[in-house]
Formats: sequence, structure tokens, C-alpha cells
Amino acid sequence: MDTVRDFAHVIGFDALGRGDVPRVGGKNASLGEMVCHLGAKGVAVPPGFATTADAYWHFIAANGLEDRIAGLLDELTAGKATLAETGAAIRAVVLKGDFPDDTAEAIRAAYGDLCARIGRADADVAVRSSATAEDLPDASFAGQQETFLNIRGEAALMDACRRCFASLFTDRAISYRIAKGFDHMKVALSVGVQAMVRSDTGGSGVMFTLDTESGFDKVAVIDAAWGLGETVVQGLVDPDEYQVFKPLLADENLAPIVEKRRGAKEIKMIYAREGERSTRTVPTSKAERAGFVLSDAEILTLGRWACIIEDHYGCPMDIEWARDGGTGELFIVQARPETVQSRKAAGSFRSFTVSAKGKVLTRGLSVGDQAITGHVCLIENVADIARFQDGAILVTQNTDPDWVPIMKRAAAIVTDRGGRTSHAAIVSRELGVPAIVGTGDATHVLHDGQEITVNCAEGDTGFVHDGHATVTEEELDPSTAPDTRTKVMLNLANPSAAFRWWRLPSDGVGLARMEFVVSNHIKAHPMALVQFDQLGDAAARTEIVELTAGYDDKAEYFVDRLARGLSRIAAAVHPKPCIVRMSDFKTNEYAGLVGGAAFETPEENPMIGFRGASRYTSPRYRPGFDLECRAIRRLREEMGFANVVVMIPFCRSVAEADRVLKVMAENGLERGKDGLEIYVMAEVPSNVILAPEFAERFDGFSIGSNDLTQLTLGVDRDSEALAELFDEQDEAVEWMIGHVIRAAQLAGAKVGLCGQGPSDHPDFAAFLVERGIDSISVTPDSFLRVKEKVAAAERAMG
Repeated sequence: MDTVRDFAHVIGFDALGRGDVPRVGGKNASLGEMVCHLGAKGVAVPPGFATTADAYWHFIAANGLEDRIAGLLDELTAGKATLAETGAAIRAVVLKGDFPDDTAEAIRAAYGDLCARIGRADADVAVRSSATAEDLPDASFAGQQETFLNIRGEAALMDACRRCFASLFTDRAISYRIAKGFDHMKVALSVGVQAMVRSDTGGSGVMFTLDTESGFDKVAVIDAAWGLGETVVQGLVDPDEYQVFKPLLADENLAPIVEKRRGAKEIKMIYAREGERSTRTVPTSKAERAGFVLSDAEILTLGRWACIIEDHYGCPMDIEWARDGGTGELFIVQARPETVQSRKAAGSFRSFTVSAKGKVLTRGLSVGDQAITGHVCLIENVADIARFQDGAILVTQNTDPDWVPIMKRAAAIVTDRGGRTSHAAIVSRELGVPAIVGTGDATHVLHDGQEITVNCAEGDTGFVHDGHATVTEEELDPSTAPDTRTKVMLNLANPSAAFRWWRLPSDGVGLARMEFVVSNHIKAHPMALVQFDQLGDAAARTEIVELTAGYDDKAEYFVDRLARGLSRIAAAVHPKPCIVRMSDFKTNEYAGLVGGAAFETPEENPMIGFRGASRYTSPRYRPGFDLECRAIRRLREEMGFANVVVMIPFCRSVAEADRVLKVMAENGLERGKDGLEIYVMAEVPSNVILAPEFAERFDGFSIGSNDLTQLTLGVDRDSEALAELFDEQDEAVEWMIGHVIRAAQLAGAKVGLCGQGPSDHPDFAAFLVERGIDSISVTPDSFLRVKEKVAAAERAMG
């Protein structure tokens, strides 16, 4: 900063850069780097200054502390004192020390200049510790020392700086250095003094420039809570979570927010009253709990800043942000390299499958992708951690650095509170220990000794199951996948798990099942939302009111949730195609949705009843299909996922195809407009018999082998008595498949198949390749096996 003079022991942020880690630690060096280089690119960072390592050593020498501290540490090493006794003794002697006059004068002068710059006398500042070591510039001391917020006036500032110095010897910091083999007497401490952002009346949080669980590097993940950010970092609050798709942020006209999850946000940290400690924690209002902390525009701004910061540093980043409640301005207050996913070696990864699952006891945000069985060790107070049993599943309200010793010994961790960027989540991730955070009730519904399964293998939501489930682990190595002429794509349905498979070298998504998103992420029947005022079921009305909280328009709830759910699947393979099948529930499945019974008529055989294309133009469902179309249009046009291809299921006739295409065009989904492609499922014999006519109306076919086999052979695919007759490789079924492939080729249309047949039967994969199919779409866990079989078939053909 221009107005802060350089003293021997104080340096302004605007005179620092990332090469100054030995002088001011990684935290302060990073702040200086951003102030100097990113302000011109629009990234706002509050001004400030840092004391140097020299200032710390000068303080130690002036108070004669070096020998005293070394002696106390020698007693710890010799076993003559405990860690707690040693830490307390060292902190006590540091806190009794006085700043040398020249250092005190430098700090006071720099603070005065900062107050003048921001136009406030006795300005409130954040005082943060930043550990450093001259010969260990790459060492990470994150989270080991203290931070003090809302510090006002010279006396309070000097006291906070002294307390920062003392925090170099917290029990956890001493333990950390011993574990890492660092010499205590070679580690110094720099104090960062930064103008406070009045986020106590606004909001704050943390963001990562990749998905913290899967390592997917095309999204930024943002956590947000009301008030000061310590509640998020400490895991005291369940924050909102937002995710943005980075490749589309460059276009200012797009809003690629692929996830918006509202957290409970039951408390917030604010400035204390006069005469109290600097901060205090209070309950949030009902309006704050019900609302989102950030607007869409603010989410996109933070996402773009995340991209700028990541691009500048050249690596994934862990960033803290704050919003001033008075001005509404956003600021970046810290940034450091992400240290878990970015360090994982490329190559193989483990995939976990959980079967024979017991009842779901609680759920929360999953950390990692493992599944673990074991017994509960419930500890609610850090004073009781001595009774933790090695290898147990730790269940507690939330964690802080004092819990790390037992977190290292836990098989898994479950907490009541916290988000994906809380202490419990970050440490669990670093340790490779699966965790479920923010359950809200784990300490209430689980008990000591209880046998449970911690399941983080099904995406963003983690489940605690009663008893021991069957956990299967498989090692997958994408680098072994051979190149094939035939495209091998993925069948995906669960948005929460979509990012898990980004490492697979797929050719896109061949089948994204819309109905899964509806049943799991929306849960309500679309007609019950459209005609909510006419819904007579009181229980259904109550549940819909709860589901749609925060939405003024219940139909908008459907459109918004559906678009965002599908966007995560499309993002996982972008810019490769993502083929989204419009809803294909049967009437009995629709009736199972909240409020659905009032809009569905029972059928004797729903499999060949009122389903697929016939619903879309019927007055009984047309308003619901309109919502589906609105979601697809938003997905493509407003969010930017132009890689989305639409597919129509169970289209029985050419006339029905014409009617559906007309309705879609009326909803703004016109084939060919803005590159929109529309496919049709080839699963009814009429699709095969009249393939040339269907090819005139659609851009491609996706062969639904299950329904095509059922309808060709007249076999109910759910009948146990006829199971042996249900055969995708039956001569008649293969004739149908071969015929539609030839017809598509002659018409210049694309043709693929989605199903398990190629995975289960190598000769079926060979048959499809020989017939010249364009693509095969399979489940992610079978992708590598199918890829091998397709490659073998192509080699055999020469």
C-alpha cells in the first residue's frame, strides 16, 4: 500500500509477493500477491500489512525467551512434562513479553496509516497468524495458529499480535511440528493485519476451485453462511453450498450454477457489544435460515474470481471470501493452494459399491467416496477424547484442531454440524478418512457401540445405514482404456454421483435418465405442482409446501431443480454430448411421487400403458411436459450446456412423433435451432419397421434393448417365470437391432445402444461392432470392461 511506510519489521501487502514466504509466511505472502497482481483484474482484497519473521525473532531475543522455550521443549522431549503442560508454559512466558520499542512503533505506525487509508480512526481489523520458516518455505502450517477478528485500537492490536506469537505454541502446533520433524526454534511467526470486511452484517465463507470430493476440476464449490466466516471454517454451521461450472463463466450472458443447496445456517458470528470480547455467536433469524446467503450474480462473481486466482497461481486453490453487509461489496480475504485432490497422482482410483444396506439412520454431506463398516464411538466433548477406541467410527457434534489426534485413528467420522469446507471435512479429506458432516442429528440417533455402515459411495449425500452392509471395492485405471472407433458412453442418472466418473475417458453420456432426477431431487408430481390449488390430499399439500420452501412459484421449483440436476450430469462430460431422455415413468411410478395419486389412473400393464411420448401431448400431462421442456431450454440457453441432446422415449408412431415435436417447438425446443438435436428411443417394433420415417424426424436413435426385447419376444421383462426367455441375443432381437442400425446408416442418422448386454456378453458387443453401431452406452462401473470388449471386436474385424 502506498501510504504504509516500510519499516524494518513491517511490510505492506502491496510490497509482498508469493516469493516472500520465508519473511511473512504463506498466508501473508499470498495476500500480497493478490493485492499486487489481481486487483487490476477485478479481484478485491482488503488492504493491510504484515509483521516479518525478523520482528518475531527480535521479540523473542528482547525478552530472553529463546533459551527458556528451548528448555521447556527439552523437558517435553525427555518426558518430564506433558504436551499440555509444555504448551501452557511457553504461551504464558510469551504473553508476558513486551514488544521492543522499534517493533511496537512500526506496528502502530502501520496501523495508523491503514486507518488513514480506509478513512476510519481505530479501524476494526482482522489479525491472523502466518507461520514461516526460512529454510522450509514450502512447509504448510495452516490451521495451527490463531486468528482474532474485530480488533480495534493500538492497545488491542498489540495484544492480539502478542497472542498470535503465543499461538505458535498451541498444543496442536507443537504436536504438528513434532510429527513433521520441524525444528521448533527454526519456525517463526508473521502477523497479518487486514482491514475488516463487515461480513458480520453480511456473509462469508470458503470456496475451492475444484470439487473437493471427486477432484473434478471444472467446478468451483462455494460455501456461504451469515456473519463472520469462522463459523464455516470451524464447522459450527451448516452453510449454503453452491457449485459453478468454470468453463462457461467466460460468457457473461450465461449462469452456469449447477448446484444451489440451502443450509440450515442456525447461528452466525457477529461483532460483540461494547465491553465484551471481540465477537459473539447468536442465532439467525427465520428469514436468514430460509434464504440463500448469495444471489446468483454474487455466486457468478465469486466463481469468476476463483478462475482468475486459480489461473494466476497455476494450481487448484482454497479461498476465503467475505461480503460487506453495509456496501454489499465482495472481497477475497485469503487464498492458499488446495492440498488434497491436487496432490493425488493421476491414474487409478477406487470405486466402492454398497449392497445389502440396512435402514438409513441419518444422512449428510459425504466427504470422500469410500464406504466403511464399524462400531460407533460417540464423544460430545473434547475433554473425553481419551476414551476413543482405535478403528471406531467417531460420532460428534463438530470438530476443531484439538480433535485431530483421534480423527487420525478413526475408521470414519460423522458430525452433526459442518459443511464441505468445515474443519471436520478438511481434515478427514487430508487423512483419507470417510466422513459425513452436517447430519443435524447423528449424536441423537446413534449410540455408543452401535454397528453401522458409513456410506460415502453414492455421491454428494452420505448415508449412515444400520448394521453392516456389503461393501465391494474395485480399482479402476482409466489409463488402461484402449482407443476404439466405436464410441463408448456412460449411462448416468444420479446428479450427486456424476462427478465421480469424470476421469473415465468416455465419449459422453449416452443416457441421462430424467425420471431419476424427478424422483430423487424433486420428489413431487409435476401436475401436483402446476395444479397445487386443486390438490385435495392434505398430507401431499403439506409435503409440497415443505419441498418448495423458498420458491414463490411451485412450478419454478420443478424447472429449477430439474435443470440444475441435469446440469451436473452434462457438466461431467462437457463439451462431449449428454443425451437426456425425457421422463419415462410408468403410471404406477408417477403415482408414487408426492401428490401423484390424484393425477394417475391405475393400469393393468403400465409397461405398455400411458408412458413416454403419449403422455407429452395428452391434456392429462401436457402442462407437466411443458415444465420438462422449460428445464431443458434453461439448461441449454441460460446455463450454457449446448452439449445436451434431447431424447424421446416410447414413441409408438410417426404421427405421435410429429405431435411431440410440435409441442416441443411450441416450448422453444425446435430441432436444429441453436444446434439442438433430438433423438428417439428405438424400443418399440414400430420404430424398427418404420425406421426411415422416424429418421426423417429425428437426428438419431438410441436402441433400448430391454423394451425392444420385451416387445419383440412378447416377454414381460419383470416375470420370473419367463426370465430364461428374455434374451437380448435372441435371433429375432438381433435382427431388429441390425435392421435399425442399417436404416440409420442409410438415412445418415446416428445410432447407439444403451444397456448392459455388451458388458455381460462379449459376443453381443462384437455383434454391435460388426453391424457398425456408432456408440454403446453402459454403466460407469462396466465402462472399462466394455471398452476392452469393443476394442477386441474391432481388432478381430481388422
